[in-house]
Amino acid sequence: MEGNSKTVPSIVVYVTVPNKEAGKKLAESIVKAKLAACVNRVPGIESVYEWKGETDAEELLIIKTRQSLLETLTEHVKANHEYDVPEVIALPITGGSQPYLEWLKSSTRD
Repeated sequence: MEGNSKTVPSIVVYVTVPNKEAGKKLAESIVKAKLAACVNRVPGIESVYEWKGETDAEELLIIKTRQSLLETLTEHVKANHEYDVPEVIALPITGGSQPYLEWLKSSTRD
């Protein structure tokens, strides 16, 4: 990705949500705001963690976006999520399909 003006440093962001309805609403709002090129919704995950002793059935959002949008995306998630501490973790995209990475850039805001 480096050195190619048709792409930008990009990331994959994971966000868990409590159910299908919350996932659909949040995913659509993220894409509509051009904070991500694409959001995959993965139903049927079970999260096990030590937060008030819980195990929850959840949905996972896999969000593909620009690295430069992480802070704005995180604020959007916090403002539109029912959890007190929503999961927002980012992983770098270190390579991939050039046309896809170009589309990711063109589908997101600067």
